[in-house]
Amino acid sequence: MRKAIFFSFLVFEVFSFLNANAQFTLDFGSDSPLRKLQTAETMINNYYVEDVDEDKLVEDAIRGMLEKLDPHSAYTDPKETKRMTEPLAGDFEGIGVQFNIVEDTLVVVQTISGGPSEKAGIIGGDRIISVNDTAIAGVKMSREDIMSKLRGKKGTKAKLGIIRQGIKGTLFFTVKRDKIPLRTINAAYMLTDKVGVVRIESFGAKTYKEFVNALDSLQKVGMKDLILDLRDNSGGYLNAAVDIANEFLGNKQLIVYTDGRKVKSERYLSDGTGSMQDCKVVVLINEYSASASEIVTGAIQDHDRGFVVGRRSYGKGLVQRPLMMNDGSMIRLTVAHYYTPSGRCIQKPYDKGKGKDYARELEDRLLHGELTNADSIHFADSLKFTTLRLKRTVYGGGGIMPDEFVPLDTLKYPEYYRKLAAKSLIINATLRYVDANRKTLPQRYKTFESYNNGFTVPDEVIDGIFAEGEKQNIKPKDEEEKAMARKTISLLVKALVARDIWTMAEYYQVMNVDDKMMQRALYTIENKNL
Repeated sequence: MRKAIFFSFLVFEVFSFLNANAQFTLDFGSDSPLRKLQTAETMINNYYVEDVDEDKLVEDAIRGMLEKLDPHSAYTDPKETKRMTEPLAGDFEGIGVQFNIVEDTLVVVQTISGGPSEKAGIIGGDRIISVNDTAIAGVKMSREDIMSKLRGKKGTKAKLGIIRQGIKGTLFFTVKRDKIPLRTINAAYMLTDKVGVVRIESFGAKTYKEFVNALDSLQKVGMKDLILDLRDNSGGYLNAAVDIANEFLGNKQLIVYTDGRKVKSERYLSDGTGSMQDCKVVVLINEYSASASEIVTGAIQDHDRGFVVGRRSYGKGLVQRPLMMNDGSMIRLTVAHYYTPSGRCIQKPYDKGKGKDYARELEDRLLHGELTNADSIHFADSLKFTTLRLKRTVYGGGGIMPDEFVPLDTLKYPEYYRKLAAKSLIINATLRYVDANRKTLPQRYKTFESYNNGFTVPDEVIDGIFAEGEKQNIKPKDEEEKAMARKTISLLVKALVARDIWTMAEYYQVMNVDDKMMQRALYTIENKNL
């Protein structure tokens, strides 16, 4: 199964990283377009009225060429390349904290278990105000700049200035940086005594191992059937998607294939060793599920191996190959298309050079009613395909259309709520509440079950959010909108508090109360013969 590995959606896979200068024969003949490009650059550099940045000139030329192609071919400079590869690499080197920025100050939400910050004595609620005697609080520093100061090579040391609640003055800790694991599965839990949920955030280098471990843990506590939550999963490594799809399929079943003009077609087959071949499975997708997540969904749907619930996925089926430059920059060049086992091309239509129109496509779906009404979606007969076992009708033309549509609940998030959330008023109020009750909450609620059944967000927390919104001229249209926002905020705050005390798994379990898609998935598993 492990053959070539290609790029995915906004985040990408590592192929055999090709050196762009060494892999091709360059034609610099007098009539060559390359000669013309070089001549133009030389003319500008030598004769332009003002000084020019030659490096930037070349980079802009590269970006300009790629912008005239498909929406996913792109150029990244060395810093951008490093920043994009890191989330899928499986780990990074740093101090090991989860944090939020509150009122221009870094607040530690949790330390990574077993990580260097935990070992040094840093705890949730600590405020990091300086790194190596450089202030990072109250100086309007970007999140990216703060992260760059906290991260560093394994073995290097970071001297952190800490403000801790209840302690006067500044505390100083020296943290020895280390490898920090990045997890791509952010929730695995039991929804009922027999149905488990695994939510995959992206497909990284270690996702398959995480997935196997999650399945093993859930099976030990009674899981028989699975809801695979791929909502908002923008993609990742192809081999991770192939390995995960393999867990559900029999021997020598096609998972995905690629086809391009200059690259050899690749077919990826299952090997029959998967541990989930006999369970019921429902896959959850939405309009932000893309690329690698569409590969897994398409394979399960085309083989009639499970049921797909949600809304049409993003439709990213272009295969990018990374071409490395000597300076660490990179061109991601589209070389092929992805196809599901039934022959559907995953990629949605696009016009070359019209990246802005392509970027607005999801907004257009909302305006045209697709996200709220399945009847607004129409497919031409040429886009009809059949599944491989039951011969059910499925559709091509971009993305994976679910077997059962669940509309976007636009009433759940009224404009008043969205404005409060956009200003970070909800998250900031939650962090302040957790800060003030960090010791008492775990004492009152020894288990998540007791918390989930017994905790109610205090009215003063919600009222405080509304009051702060009033100060920033954020007001509800009427009392009905305010009541609706109160209900949504209350559930979200409860979930965020659970996340800060426990993990993201508890966050999603709280949110499931109002998750129509998850409820539909559970009904499907319990009542349909999959």
